[in-house]
Amino acid sequence: MNTDVLVVGAGPTGLTLGIDLARRGVDALVVERADGLFPGSRGKGLQPRTMEVFDDLGVLDAIHAAGGGYPVGMVWRNGERVGEHRMFDPVETSEDAPYNEPWMVPQWRTQEILLARLEELGGKVVLGREVVGVAQDAEGVTAHLASGETVRARYAVAADGGRSVVRRAVGVGMTGEEVDPNPTLVADVRVPGLDRDNWHVFPPRDGADDFLAICPLAGTEDFQLVARFAEGTDVDLSPDGVRRVVAARSHLAPEDVTEVRWASDFRPRAALADRFRAGRVFLAGDAAHVHSPAGGQGLNTSVQDAYNLGWKLGAVLRDGADASLLDTYEEERRPIAAHVLGLSTGVHRGEVRRGTATTQLGLGYRESSLTAETRRAPDGALRAGDRAPDGTVAGVRLFDAFRGPHWTLLALGVEAPRVGEAVPVVRGPAHGAYGTGLFLVRPDGYVGWAGDTATGLTGRLARFGVR
Repeated sequence: MNTDVLVVGAGPTGLTLGIDLARRGVDALVVERADGLFPGSRGKGLQPRTMEVFDDLGVLDAIHAAGGGYPVGMVWRNGERVGEHRMFDPVETSEDAPYNEPWMVPQWRTQEILLARLEELGGKVVLGREVVGVAQDAEGVTAHLASGETVRARYAVAADGGRSVVRRAVGVGMTGEEVDPNPTLVADVRVPGLDRDNWHVFPPRDGADDFLAICPLAGTEDFQLVARFAEGTDVDLSPDGVRRVVAARSHLAPEDVTEVRWASDFRPRAALADRFRAGRVFLAGDAAHVHSPAGGQGLNTSVQDAYNLGWKLGAVLRDGADASLLDTYEEERRPIAAHVLGLSTGVHRGEVRRGTATTQLGLGYRESSLTAETRRAPDGALRAGDRAPDGTVAGVRLFDAFRGPHWTLLALGVEAPRVGEAVPVVRGPAHGAYGTGLFLVRPDGYVGWAGDTATGLTGRLARFGVR
């Protein structure tokens, strides 16, 4: 088999990248070693920035329909409700940032939605294909499958999880630390007699590591159960083992758990790949960074890895941009991943509150070599490298203008220069979030260039194969 881009792993990272490449007309193949998509709810929290990405990719309506907001935590002791617990500090919505809180969708359902969108765009996913080795040369990558088949691609992307076979095959190490030595059980269960209006929290008893939380999964009949154990515990993942945990730590009886649909255990850790690129192979998602689940950052950071890499691969493979553009993937994404790893660990240890810090709206690329700020912007103003806010300019919603695999030019309070048909132009007066000037918005929704005049704009676009 031959393709332009081989994506190894059909999780949220691989499927997002597949969608972005498909809509750019890049021939890509997504392979997954399992015979089906991941069956659990694990990464259930979608942060506001990821909702913006999904808006651009054309899946936001389906994501909204499949999920819901997070319920208020209800604290239980000795079978009685003793108080409420707010998991997230409130974040105000605004025209600039229309999605202000995490949206809960079980990971299995998010993947179903992404797969449907990929197939709608003509993309390909092949299940039951395990990559066991990778070799590369100056022209491309050859992936060897357990079946004996090979796949030849110009580039390959490791999106095959924290134990990535591809990462190991290309010799990239991963440096990390154990965040918490206590093992954690996570399971999807059915508990028909438990109300679905609250996230039920059963705090640990004095001196015991027996925390339990049972959260209703929006859009389903399931609950996600999370239980913490003492260091060294051998966690029983059997249905009866899960039922015993529930009965021992709550007022519920074992038979109240009518079904255990999926169960897994883990020990929270934080790890970062030493590199995000090795020749023609890129690392994305858990293959590049592993997070504590606290704060809901892992899946979201992974989706945005794919969103960053997708437009760059498209520019090189379809638009004629210089291949050196691909070097900026690691330059931009590795510092972000390192920052978010620290954030996740801080949330896990109770040092950081979930809220504004965890929305991922404030992350950007001001220091990137792709970023050019030519104005004398006042302190606190939007600058090149920042996320491009939403808003309305001359009756046009900006997220509507940005949507699609293209660059966008905003001319606000200044004359708009002539640019090619490939770059839509939005003209209007000065805007509250942007101020005055010319703003070239990248395909992934960040301001790549900003100026008071058009000097340098044409050359900037030509660098990316945009004419």
